[in-house]
Amino acid sequence: HLLVNASAPAAAAANAVKSSIDYRYFLAGGVCAATSHGITTPIDVVKTKMQAQPEVYDKGMTAATLSILKTDGPSALLGGLGPTVVGYGIEGAMKFGVYEVMKPIMAHLFQGNTAVAYILASIFAGAVASILLCPMESARIRVVTDPEYKGMGLLQTLPKLVQEDSVMSLFSGIYAMLSKQVPYTMGKQVSFDIVATFLYSILSKQSGETGMMVTMIKAEDLKWLVSVVSAFVASIFACISSQPGDMILTETYKQGTSKGIGFVGVIQKIYDNKGGISGFFTGTGARIVHVSSIITSQLVIYDVVKQMLGLPATGSH
Repeated sequence: HLLVNASAPAAAAANAVKSSIDYRYFLAGGVCAATSHGITTPIDVVKTKMQAQPEVYDKGMTAATLSILKTDGPSALLGGLGPTVVGYGIEGAMKFGVYEVMKPIMAHLFQGNTAVAYILASIFAGAVASILLCPMESARIRVVTDPEYKGMGLLQTLPKLVQEDSVMSLFSGIYAMLSKQVPYTMGKQVSFDIVATFLYSILSKQSGETGMMVTMIKAEDLKWLVSVVSAFVASIFACISSQPGDMILTETYKQGTSKGIGFVGVIQKIYDNKGGISGFFTGTGARIVHVSSIITSQLVIYDVVKQMLGLPATGSH
């Protein structure tokens, strides 16, 4: 009996895998991530340059943007667009898809603890996405920060990186990527789920109390507003929780493998050279603008595409 009881959650999880794998989550995730990251590339370029060269771009986001336009021209703001669209398209497909697949699995393994299930699902999704994103992020940051790579496309940048170092060098920043993507995914996916579910529960409760059909119609009409509000809250959590990891990632890729000092060495370097703990939050203002615009648009697009494909809006079921 003990053996049967112990294997029951595992069997339930296995059944959850079969029922939860749906290509529509992967498709919606890829579309929303590629679109949202692509249209915000100029903001990301400014943010990355501010982090990589704080001594040059030290007067705020607007001044940094004007300086880049004057020095390098408008095309500089589209640096790394190719790697961004391709990389985040793949990453988004896997991040959203794996997260949605893992949620029911974790829910069966940790019955009665939804928060833990969601957090573990987001950690797993963030780890998978990090592995896939590493080569693309390596290419993007080098194009933005290294003059030798200026103006190069993805198909030019990746072979050059491999030729200069090796294929494994594309994954040299995996620990830095994990330090950014896991907190980012956790903050974004979990808070979006929880806030959206909370808002829908309020709408549902109001409907039950009033007993008026108009309330239900109103709730349907307000789906987009629930998505926007939930996404904005998620952007704040995601930005704050992943800011140190974002700084570590930029520093890691700024000069290839950051002269071979390793993950811990990069952390020590930032701490020593950029003013201690506060150094890990360099460029936070620019990144809040960047991340909030990305996540808000991304999650709204995700919900719209999901519904177009016949899936329910996040938090509404």
